[in-house]
Amino acid sequence: MERVSWESGEWINPPVSTAASPTEFLVTTVHESDFWRNTSYGFVHDSGHAMLVDFPDNSAMEVSFILDYTGQFDQAGIIVYSDSQHWIKAGVESADGAPQVGAVVTSINSDWSLAPVPEWMGREVTVRASRAGDALTIRVRCGDDNRLVRLAPIDASLNWRAGLHCASPVSQSLDVRFTQWCTGSADLTLH
Repeated sequence: MERVSWESGEWINPPVSTAASPTEFLVTTVHESDFWRNTSYGFVHDSGHAMLVDFPDNSAMEVSFILDYTGQFDQAGIIVYSDSQHWIKAGVESADGAPQVGAVVTSINSDWSLAPVPEWMGREVTVRASRAGDALTIRVRCGDDNRLVRLAPIDASLNWRAGLHCASPVSQSLDVRFTQWCTGSADLTLH
C-alpha cells in the first residue's frame, strides 16, 4: 500500500477545520452534516465531509481513524463516491448508544447495515474498500478483529473517487483523528 498525502484530495463539503501532521489528520465536522437518500426517513442529505482522490478499477483504498466519539449518528470511515445519487460509505457510526460497524450503499436510495462493536472504542479502526469490475468489497479491522462488512454492486460505467469521510448529523461538532490513508491493488479473493 502507498500512503496518500492528506493534502492531495479534493473536498466535497469542506469541514469546519482541519489540522495535518505526519501522523494524523484532525477533521472537525459541521453540525447536521451527513450523506443519506430517501429510504425510511424521506429526506436527502448530501452535506457530509469527504476528501476524495481517483479510485480506478482494480484498486483498493484504506482509511484508518481513532474511534473515540459517542454522539448519536457521529461517523467516520471511507466513502466511494461517483455523484450525489451513487455512493457507498463504510466505517463506524454511533447509533443507539453503541459504536456500530456498517455500510450504506446508495443508488438513488440508501440502505444501511450495521453491527455493534463496543469493544473497538478508543482503538484504531481501518476500513478497506476494494474495487474489481462491478463489485466493491468492504472490510473493516480493529486489532485482530478483521471482518468482511459488505460485498456491494458498483456501476463500472461511472467515474468513481474515494477517500476519508466523516459527519455529525446530530452533534454540534465532531473531531475525527484520521491516522492513515493509502491505496494499492484490489483484493484477489473475497475471503
